[in-house]
Amino acid sequence: MSDVQSTQPEEVKTVVATTEKPVAKSKKKKVVRQVVRGNAFIQASYNNTIVSITDPNGDVLGWSSSGKVGFKGPKKATPYASSVVVKDIVDKLGPYGMKDIHVFVKGIGGGREGAIRALHLNGLNVLSINDVTPIPHNGCRAPRKRRV
Repeated sequence: MSDVQSTQPEEVKTVVATTEKPVAKSKKKKVVRQVVRGNAFIQASYNNTIVSITDPNGDVLGWSSSGKVGFKGPKKATPYASSVVVKDIVDKLGPYGMKDIHVFVKGIGGGREGAIRALHLNGLNVLSINDVTPIPHNGCRAPRKRRV
């Protein structure tokens, strides 16, 4: 049997080693465009205050909240906390060059007016203030009153 040659070709397995190194992905440089006019959405609940700033198309440029800034517990819903939140967000929006802003307020928390005043005091020209708090027309049953 050894003197008989097989007619089938031998399978040759070759291993090709790659010498390519993994290339680190380059980070895209964020292009900061000039946005002169925008919208500020202030959500003031009994427990927290959240401020989001958008361009006229509705794309969020930045946001901040009382908890994110460092307030805890009942201090998050205070007017002072909302003014610190607005100061934080205005500092983030410095490169955009925003001058004018329309304000939309939702909720009945303590940080409503403090946030609007802080927007004005931090150099933004407040063009309009709209209250967009949802008001039910006898919808869901309201939560019970607290007994302290």
